[in-house]
Amino acid sequence: MDPRRQPFDPLASTPFSLRRIAVSAFGPSLLFGLGEGAILPVIPLSARELGSSVPEAAFIVTLIGVGSLVSNIPASLITMHRGERWAIVAAAVWCALAMALCAWTGHLGVFALGAFMIGMSQAVFNLARQSYLTEAVPVEYRARALSTLGGVMRIGMFMGPFVAAAAIHFHGIAAAYGVGIAALALAAIIAARMPDLAVEATIGDAAPDAPPAAAPTWRSILGNHRHVFVTLGIGVMLVSAVRASRQAIIPLWADHLMLGPSVASLIYGLAGGIDMLVFYPAGKVMDQKGRRWVAVPSMIIMGAALLLMPLTQGATSLMLAAGVVGFGNGIGSGMVMTLGADHSPRAGRAHFLGVWRLMADIGSSCGPALLSFLAATLSLGAGIAVTGVLAFAAAGQLAYWIPRAGGRRLS
Repeated sequence: MDPRRQPFDPLASTPFSLRRIAVSAFGPSLLFGLGEGAILPVIPLSARELGSSVPEAAFIVTLIGVGSLVSNIPASLITMHRGERWAIVAAAVWCALAMALCAWTGHLGVFALGAFMIGMSQAVFNLARQSYLTEAVPVEYRARALSTLGGVMRIGMFMGPFVAAAAIHFHGIAAAYGVGIAALALAAIIAARMPDLAVEATIGDAAPDAPPAAAPTWRSILGNHRHVFVTLGIGVMLVSAVRASRQAIIPLWADHLMLGPSVASLIYGLAGGIDMLVFYPAGKVMDQKGRRWVAVPSMIIMGAALLLMPLTQGATSLMLAAGVVGFGNGIGSGMVMTLGADHSPRAGRAHFLGVWRLMADIGSSCGPALLSFLAATLSLGAGIAVTGVLAFAAAGQLAYWIPRAGGRRLS
């Protein structure tokens, strides 16, 4: 029998090893991140080449986030009805088509549609990969698996611009989209070879003569888990707001200090490098000590570094502050996914994760918007300081609401 057709049972007696599923589980994420990293820096440049103004180019970049935001609920339906494996394949193919649309259109409106489609694919891919690993990996390895998942995605995003830069040097800006399409095609091929999950092995141990449980609905999921959504969910929104804001804070403050673009890029890159180095040890701590041992320090470290950043006066001090921000963010890799997986029910998991990711995306959208508003009305330094305060608020929310008994539910 074709091993791809044999359901993968996460409760099998064979000792579990992350290495056994590394290529099929993490390979598509690495390639999806590489593909996105290759095209994200050139999207505003392509929009400008098509005749957009600077505000219009910024809006087109924003459409990627909007596409992801509005697609979280549909993504859960796709994952539930088609399964995690084919949802991942479909997302990779859809994203490749969107990149092809962006690369070869001469119409700004069609280009904007392609950017929106990229955001749609992000929502489906991210939810399906999280749902797959949540089912496939035993609870005692869950944080390591999801931290690694987040980490390899960041590695791909980090590598993408460098690969694209080499391609652009020889073949022009359209080559960046070619890199992205190639990476996504390979991701789809690897994902298609992922083993199916033995869903029936994870539903529970109901008595044979027990009546079948009612299928979960959006109303039942929201009602049964409303306490989690309004407690830990608020904490996740704050975490996402801080993380999204940090991506703009470092280059904006470097510009405020009148550092050159190359210096700003170096500082941003070093912070990203530190970010990528610590995801696996952090996941291991979460598995062995509990989620709060990483989630709370992650936000405290980021909050302290952000509060200190407006006090920096040059490249060296900014590099130190940015490095601490990168470390704090890095140890929190996979944190949002792990908390969502811990609290998601086996029946209706896709519904739950769809709402969970929607809340995270709302935070990601609101964080930079708040930073922009404060920078315009007060000062950039005030906006950065408020972002640091939000990080401390997130730490407090997580510290209070993450379950103390190991920081996880066995689901």
